[in-house]
Amino acid sequence: MKPDTALPKLRKICLALPEVVETVTFGNPTFKAGKRTFVVLDKYKGEYAIAFKATLADQTALTLDPRFYITPYSGNHGWVSLRLNARMDWEEVGALALMSYRLVALKRMLMLLDQREIACR
Repeated sequence: MKPDTALPKLRKICLALPEVVETVTFGNPTFKAGKRTFVVLDKYKGEYAIAFKATLADQTALTLDPRFYITPYSGNHGWVSLRLNARMDWEEVGALALMSYRLVALKRMLMLLDQREIACR
């Protein structure tokens, strides 16, 4: 999958979360909860991937799947990257983005998110 096809889908997932902004960091589309990055559409050594913040335990579990790898430069902080491919599971991407968001968002953002989830039930 090309990044120009993936970006609108990723944007829809990320910008639906409370107080998220899109910016560009090192030339890459970056999604932030407040001031903290939680998702990046990244290119490393010619390969595109979506990078997510994860716990170290989740990072270890995810990298058992060959679609994932430890994100260069930030992997020691739990970041993991999912390779872009033609058969992306956007529900999985949404779940990973949500997991990442929950790790970096402020308490008030999480309260807004939880209120939305309760209202949707």
